[in-house]
Order: sequence, then structure tokens, then C-alpha cells
Amino acid sequence: MDQWLTKMSFPGLWRPVTASQLGVSRVLDPETLQDLAQGTNSPQEVMKMDSVKRYVEGMSGIAGVLMPARDELGRQEKMSVYQAMRKGHLQPGTALVLLEAQGATGFLINSVRNQGLSVAEAVPTGLVGGEIRDKLLSAEQVVTGYSDPYTGKQISLFQAMKKELIVRDHGIRLLEAQMTTGVIIDPVHSHRVPVEGSYKNGYFHEEMNRVLADPSDDTKGFFDPNTQENLTYLQLLQKANLDPETGLLLLSLS
Repeated sequence: MDQWLTKMSFPGLWRPVTASQLGVSRVLDPETLQDLAQGTNSPQEVMKMDSVKRYVEGMSGIAGVLMPARDELGRQEKMSVYQAMRKGHLQPGTALVLLEAQGATGFLINSVRNQGLSVAEAVPTGLVGGEIRDKLLSAEQVVTGYSDPYTGKQISLFQAMKKELIVRDHGIRLLEAQMTTGVIIDPVHSHRVPVEGSYKNGYFHEEMNRVLADPSDDTKGFFDPNTQENLTYLQLLQKANLDPETGLLLLSLS
């Protein structure tokens, strides 16, 4: 059975991931693995299961913003976070942390086209500007992995924080963005894992989970441009609206 599961692949974040690895990470339960190995279920059907889809496809963070349209009363205009910043609707610092949260949870998002892009893909298209490229590449390391200077191995965001390779406050903000979308990213195997599964690989631990679950000033790393208050990513996400056309979450700006 194991031989078949190591050859059976599912879409990962940046590269395919095997069914066997999804079992180790507790994305797939033993019964589903057995069905796959016996051929009574297919990867395509398993991908449709809600319990699997959230880890393979991911959940939306704040993908863009909605602005009152100037040409039509009551109509709202959809735009990307960077576009809103360029037009003066968002402060640069506010826009940057929202874009970093996007990068840390998978991809930078074109909210108009419902498209996820890497930083390298996003800059040439104008989705983001070159002036913030390096900062976004740093956030993208949450997905691609940080390089351990002592071993040369890829390590997760939490492991990089423990080794003081990333500033704690910045790391907490990126971790909280991941947690809010319900997953922790395994950069070594390029897929999202349940929080419980991340403990096993050392990508996270219960003490940090408790820190992030407590909405204290330490975890309020996001700014609400409407109320001018500092919030957790979850609190800001709860103020976003679901776009019926794309299924993405958009923050309305007044």
C-alpha cells in the first residue's frame, strides 16, 4: 500500500505532494489512504472533500479592497491592495502588512482576476511594485522555507523564529495570518498542514498557539484603515466581505 501512496500525487503549493506525505501530516486519514491504495477512491474525488480542499487549495485571507465608485452611487469598485495604496486609499505600511500576509499564506492575489502569483510573477504584471519586492520575497520564505545557516536545510517560519533568524514580532504577524486561514505551511513538503499535524514536525507548538489565540497587543499587528485601530488578522478578516464572483474576501474602505 505504501508504495502506491508514495507515487500518488496531489497539487502542493509550489510542487506536488504525495498521498503518503499528506497522511503523515494528517491531511488524509487512514481510511482515505486505504481507499486510495485500493483504488476505491481517486485523487480527483478526494480533492473535492472539504476536509482536504482547505489544505490543498487553501482558504482566502484578505485578497483586496472595495472602494465606493465615483461614477455610480452605491456601486463598489474592486481593486488589489497595491493598487489601493498607489491611489492613496491605503497607507504604505498598512498595504505592506496585508501583502505580506498574502505571501505568507500561499500567493499574492490578483483580486480582480482571482489569480494567485509568486512575487517573481507578480512584479512584472504590476500586481505589486518593485520597491517592495525584497520585503515580499522575505514574507514568501514562509512558503518556500528559510535556510538554516548552520545546516543548510530548509526550515519553517516557527523554526526560523526559534533560531532568531526572523524578528519575533514580524514572525508572529505572519504566523497569525497562517493560523487565521486554518493551517500551518510545511515549506519542506510544500503544502498546508493542520495545526495538530504541525506539532509533530516541529513547525509549531502549543505554547505559541496559545499566544496567537490571545488577542493581546503582541498579536495585534494589523491596522484597520476605517477605525484607525490595531487588530489581529482574525479581527480584520471578520470585517471583510465575501466577493460572490470570486469567493475571495475583500476589505471595504470608507
